[in-house]
Amino acid sequence: MIVIGTGEGTAPQRRDARRNRQLLVEAGHEVFTEQGLQAPLDVIARRAGVGNATLYRHFPTRAALVDAVFRDQLTGTTEAGERARTAVDAWTGLNDYLRTVFDALAADRGTNDLMTTHVEGVEALDAVHTHNRDTIELLLERGRQEGAVRADVTTEDVLFALAALGRAVPALAAATAPDAWHRPLALLLDGLRPAPFPLPGRALTAPQLGDVLRELGPHRAPLKGLNDE
Repeated sequence: MIVIGTGEGTAPQRRDARRNRQLLVEAGHEVFTEQGLQAPLDVIARRAGVGNATLYRHFPTRAALVDAVFRDQLTGTTEAGERARTAVDAWTGLNDYLRTVFDALAADRGTNDLMTTHVEGVEALDAVHTHNRDTIELLLERGRQEGAVRADVTTEDVLFALAALGRAVPALAAATAPDAWHRPLALLLDGLRPAPFPLPGRALTAPQLGDVLRELGPHRAPLKGLNDE
């Protein structure tokens, strides 16, 4: 007689599923860090020691895997922003915050892709981008009030400059040294100081900046999934 619904074997299956998911997240972090977010998913599956079908069962889309891999790391960026907002002065807060962000951009190609381009479908990323923009806007406004930041610079000016420099960080690190970004970031920050001459032209609007970020990195098309490889 066959007995249905006893639940025998359910716990081991669940343990195996949890273990496979964790292996995929760990392998995903390794591969995305090395190769960026467009790394082949079958490479991740092989490194985790599972098949493509198992990967797809846990993460139906690439964006879902990216979200699971980087959620905790993105939380760290938000925490750095909170610390910057309470700094003794705006210039110190801005410097400390951007150096923390660029440390992450230099160490991890996946994080670099996430923070410097527009990636659709990564749930944790939308909140981080919003918090990042709000942090920079708040610090710029405080900096203007404190006389430390030029009056005509906008949040979009700064976000664009940071994204453009951030995209160059991996190549800069590969060609020179991991901390080579300190020099161009210092130059960028000095450009935010009060200056005798106004900036030329018009600043990007928020929608224009979004369009630029979509074109800036490797994500001119949506992130590929398993069926697109």
